[in-house]
Amino acid sequence: MKTILAIIGSASENSTNQRLVEFLAAQTKNELDWIIFNDLKNIPHFDPELSANNPPKEVIAFRKQVEQADGIIICTPEYVFSIPSGLKNAIEWCVSTTVFSDKPTGLITASAQGEKGHEELQLIMKTLMVKFTNETTLLISGIKSKISMSGELTDPKTESELERFVNSFLSFIE
Repeated sequence: MKTILAIIGSASENSTNQRLVEFLAAQTKNELDWIIFNDLKNIPHFDPELSANNPPKEVIAFRKQVEQADGIIICTPEYVFSIPSGLKNAIEWCVSTTVFSDKPTGLITASAQGEKGHEELQLIMKTLMVKFTNETTLLISGIKSKISMSGELTDPKTESELERFVNSFLSFIE
């Protein structure tokens, strides 16, 4: 079974992005082994002087999880037309490494709108030479009205789009 590291971009407790990933994990529990990383706020602020030679232990642990995963799914909201600062910070700690290079990745932006954040996330991940396709990216606008507090999808179109995304991702990581 392939191990997937899901990185939650939201800093909120019980975020819709967290619930969405938990839904995906439940749907694919027989195909994938999931590690859900929702601890971005504990990664120290990026320091280029430390990045290559003396990274903090939290950064070393994060990089190791990325490196050891067979695939990555990033699920994030959009904050002020961008990706959240905690997610950007964690990614910046990985720029001086190759942990993301050629890593099969799925990118989900689930937010009120999300278009600009989704574009930015794809640009950043291309820069890190991450492997993803149009089929392994998904923008879900209006997410709060499409998933319940208990983590059930309430929108048939979103459920169908997620099914397509999951099937594409499963094929992609093989």
